[in-house]
Amino acid sequence: MPGSLFTPDPVLVFRKTVRASGRQQPVIIAGIAFLSPGDLRHTCMPKQSTSTHVYLASLGCARNQIDSELMLGLLRKSGAAVVDDPAHADAIVVNTCSFIEAAADESIETILQLARYKQTGACRRLIVTGCLPQRYREEIVDAIPEVDLFLGTGAFDRIVEAVSGALGGSRCMLPDPDTLPVAGAQAPRVRSAAAMAYVKIAEGCSRHCTYCIIPSLRGSQKSRLPADIVTEAQQLLKAGVKELVLVSQDTTAYGQDRNDAADLARLLESLALLTAEGQDRCPPNAPHPFWVRFLYGHPESISDSVIQTVAKHTNLCKYFDIPIQHAADGVLKKMGRRYKRDDLRRLIDRIRALVPGAVVRTTVIVGFPGETEKDFQTLLRFAEEMRFDHLGCFTYSDAEDLASHRLSDPVPTAVADERLDVLMYRQAGISAGINRRYVGESLPVLVEKQLNGGLYECRTAFQAPEVDGVTRVRAESLQTGCFHRVRITEAQTYDLIGVPE
Repeated sequence: MPGSLFTPDPVLVFRKTVRASGRQQPVIIAGIAFLSPGDLRHTCMPKQSTSTHVYLASLGCARNQIDSELMLGLLRKSGAAVVDDPAHADAIVVNTCSFIEAAADESIETILQLARYKQTGACRRLIVTGCLPQRYREEIVDAIPEVDLFLGTGAFDRIVEAVSGALGGSRCMLPDPDTLPVAGAQAPRVRSAAAMAYVKIAEGCSRHCTYCIIPSLRGSQKSRLPADIVTEAQQLLKAGVKELVLVSQDTTAYGQDRNDAADLARLLESLALLTAEGQDRCPPNAPHPFWVRFLYGHPESISDSVIQTVAKHTNLCKYFDIPIQHAADGVLKKMGRRYKRDDLRRLIDRIRALVPGAVVRTTVIVGFPGETEKDFQTLLRFAEEMRFDHLGCFTYSDAEDLASHRLSDPVPTAVADERLDVLMYRQAGISAGINRRYVGESLPVLVEKQLNGGLYECRTAFQAPEVDGVTRVRAESLQTGCFHRVRITEAQTYDLIGVPE
C-alpha cells in the first residue's frame, strides 16, 4: 500500500487541508471554465432544463486536463449540460492526480469539499476518476464513502454511464489502462481555453524511473496515429486556436512503440506545414499564424532530427522542456535515469548550437534517497553552469509502491526543503538576469486574457502556459486570442512587462 495514505479512520487521514507550498502541480477547477466561447450557448443550459447538469473539477497536469476535456466532450455529446457552480450540478466529477503525496492530498480535499453538495446542493452522484483510484484501488472505496463511483485511468470512456447511474456492480472500476484505446481525431472535446490547446500525442510510459508511478497508473507507451494528431491539430487551428502544445508522459519518445516511421521530428514537420484557416478575426499584420511547442521531453530521446526540425520552422517554438531530474551521476543512476551529467551538458550545448536563441526549461528533484550534500552541490553548480531559462524543483515524495522507497539513507524533510529553497534562490537570480536581456526588444506575444482595464496577460514563445512566467502588457485595447508585437519595458524575476509597438 502506498505510504500510509489509507487507514481505517478516513477522518484522520483523508480530511487534510490543501498544502499551500506552491510546489505541487497546477490545479484547474473546471465548469464553464472548460468551454471555449463558441461552446457556451450549446452547453451552459438553464437549470430548469431536463438535461443532467454536470460539474467537473480537474486536478493535476496538462495530460489530466485533456482527459477532463474529453470526458466533458462525451458528456455533452450525450446531452448533458455543464454548469460552473457545483451547487447546481446533478452529478459532480473529480478527475484526480496522485503523482506525489501533495497531489493526492489535494485530490482528497477537493473530493471532500465537493461531497458537501450531496447534502446542500442538487448533487445526486459524486464520481472520482483518474490517478487517485488507479493508484489506491479498492481500498479507496471504504476510505471515502461519500463517493458513488470510482473510475480508474482505463475507464474514462465509461463516464457517461457513470454519470447516468447505468454502471452497476462494484463502486470501483479499474480496467487495465493498456486496454483503453488512444483517442482518435474525431473524439468529442470541450476545450478549456480559446487560444491554446494541449494535444496529447501518446499515452503511458515505458520507462522505469524508480521515483515514478506513472507506468503503473497509465500503462506502457501508446503513441497515437500521426494522421489523427495532424487532423486534430488542423481542426483546432480552424477553430481559432493559436498555440498547439504537444504533451505525453515521454513526448520525445513519440513513435518508438510503433512499427512505422512515426517519430517526433516527422510529426513536428507535418504540424509546422499546416495552414491556419478561419483566423481572420485577428489583425492582418499579426506576427504569427500559430505556434507549436512540445513539453515533457526526455534527455535520452531528443534526437538531432528533432532539434534541427525546430530550428528549421519559425512557427515551432525554440523551446525545449527537458526534465533532467538531477545532475549527480550517482543520484541519476539510483533514479533509473540512464545518462550522466556530461551527457546532459553535451545535449544542452548541442541544442544551443543548432538553435540560436533556444530556451531550455528543466525540472529537478532534491532530497532523493541517498542524496548527499556533495550531490546537491553538484546539482547546484550544474544549474549555475547551464543557466536554464526556466527551472522547477520538487522535493522527493516517498511512497511504499515506489522502487525508490527501498533505497537506503532517506533525506530528512527539513534538509530537502532547505535544498529546494537554496536552488530556487539561485535560479531566481539566473532568471532575473536572463529576463533583463529582453528589455528594449520587440517580441511577438499571444494575448490570453484581460486582467483589468489597461492590463493584459500574454505569453512569448519562450513562456509555456501554466509553468513559466507571463508577459503583462499595458495597452488601451488588445484583441485576446491573437498575436501582437510588443516592446519589453521592464523585467521582473519571472515575468516581463511591455507595451504595444
